[in-house]
Amino acid sequence: MDRLLFGDNQFFGVNHMSEDKARDQSIRFQEIQSIIDVLDDAYDEGIRSFMCTTHDRMTLICDHMRAHPDRYGDFSFMPSMPYAHKYANAVTEEGMLGALKRFLPAEGFLNAAMRGGMSFAKKDIEGITTLLIDSEMKMFSGLNTPVIFLQNVVVDLLLGLGFKEAFRIFSVHVKTRYNAEPGFITMNLPALLDALEEVGLTNPIVCSNINKIGFRMCGGFDAYERALRERKFRAIAMSVFASGAIPAREAIAWVCGQPNIEAIVFGASSKSNIRNTRSLVDELWYNNSHSQALLS
Repeated sequence: MDRLLFGDNQFFGVNHMSEDKARDQSIRFQEIQSIIDVLDDAYDEGIRSFMCTTHDRMTLICDHMRAHPDRYGDFSFMPSMPYAHKYANAVTEEGMLGALKRFLPAEGFLNAAMRGGMSFAKKDIEGITTLLIDSEMKMFSGLNTPVIFLQNVVVDLLLGLGFKEAFRIFSVHVKTRYNAEPGFITMNLPALLDALEEVGLTNPIVCSNINKIGFRMCGGFDAYERALRERKFRAIAMSVFASGAIPAREAIAWVCGQPNIEAIVFGASSKSNIRNTRSLVDELWYNNSHSQALLS
């Protein structure tokens, strides 16, 4: 896994600190070419991994990447699913049958529909879950997807319901059908690590808010620090800038100084911000690794 991953919040009007900024970004990125231009900026800065939602507009980005294999041959998508709004929109626009045809996997509408129908009839949660994963992955057919994430909305809902077996089902299906690593996004890192351990998932990839001021770090800052020191997992830090509350150098220096950070995911909408973040991560990650080697 690359140590710097590019995120997509800015493309779809998500900003946790400013509604005005989120609205401005949503307007700016109405045209798909505007998104592709920023992805090209990130690619030209050496960033090869795109951690993205399965927003319905992502299909157009996938189509663009498939159409230009010489340009994007080493580009990787890291999908996070599900993206619930697209299902509601599809039913509104195309009706129930049209939505099913649009999202069911490429194995064939009839076969997939029968698999889903039989799973519902038998109350087979595993069958239903794997069908939903396949429907989400349809848009990424033929593209590199080394890590597939379960979105935090679902992860944290499953945690609250105590349905931990779903994490195992997701993990097994992602590994066996897509030859990919399963990843989990959460707003409560300590609780999720306990749940994953209970169902036998060792050294999992977990993405959560990790930043100097504890911004949106449910479970408590101290618990996160203990987890990074003491638990065996591969941490991806998001919201490292706390939506702009922490200066870039200070934010990245702190994150790079923490143990067990495998990668950082960030979003940006300008070439200069992408370049600045990449340069800081290259510098501070190296400095921290060099210092730890000297101490050991």
